[in-house]
Order: sequence, then C-alpha cells, then structure tokens
Amino acid sequence: MTNRRSFLIGSATLMATTAMPSFSFAGGHGRIGEFTGKSNHVTKGRAEVVTKNGKSQVILLDDFWFDGAPDPKVALGRDGYDKDTLMGLLKANTGKQTFDVPAGIDAATYNEVWIWCEKFNVPLGVAKLN
Repeated sequence: MTNRRSFLIGSATLMATTAMPSFSFAGGHGRIGEFTGKSNHVTKGRAEVVTKNGKSQVILLDDFWFDGAPDPKVALGRDGYDKDTLMGLLKANTGKQTFDVPAGIDAATYNEVWIWCEKFNVPLGVAKLN
C-alpha cells in the first residue's frame, strides 16, 4: 500500500510540475487598447501595437468591429490624431487586420490607435493604449 501511495503522490507531483499547455489570449505581445466610437460611429474591439526587430505594426484584433464610413484609415495618436502616422485604408469593417507603422515613426511614443475619416477629417474611433 505504501508503494502505491508513494507512486500516486509522485505522479501527482510530476503532473503538477510538468509544463502545461499555455493558452494565449489575443495580444500579449505589445500595448493593447479598447476602441470607443467617435462622431456618432460605433467602433468596438481592441488594437495592439507591436514592435519586433525594429519594425512596428498596428494589429486590429479579431474582435474589431466598425459600423462603416467613407475613407476609414488607421493612424496613431499622442493624445490626439497624428496625420503623419497614417497607415492606410481599413481592409474590412470587422476582424483582424495588420498595418505597418511608417518608417521613421517611433510607435512607442504614441498612446492611441485611431480610425480616422480622411475625406471628412473626423475621428471614427480611438483605442487608448495601455
């Protein structure tokens, strides 16, 4: 009985100390922010800013959703939209999308991701980065 008990205790200890599969949530590699709509538009979901090997990207995560508008573009901001950081037109109104931050822009110095209507020069949504 003692050998069986030792075996069971040892097995339980081994299982507890063995690496368990890790579950990764969306993001986790950079700074993440939650969108809020602007100018009577609905913009929801999260954006992440990731820098790897000296290149930065803005990633709209799987939960991104936007109600639509003409000319919606992605940009960064520092307590306000910065037109010099425009990264291009939204690829879709929903889902994961990746945008390259323009060369020469230090993404670490920005604290927001913007969805901006360039045609009418109005904000459509902003995510404050943590």
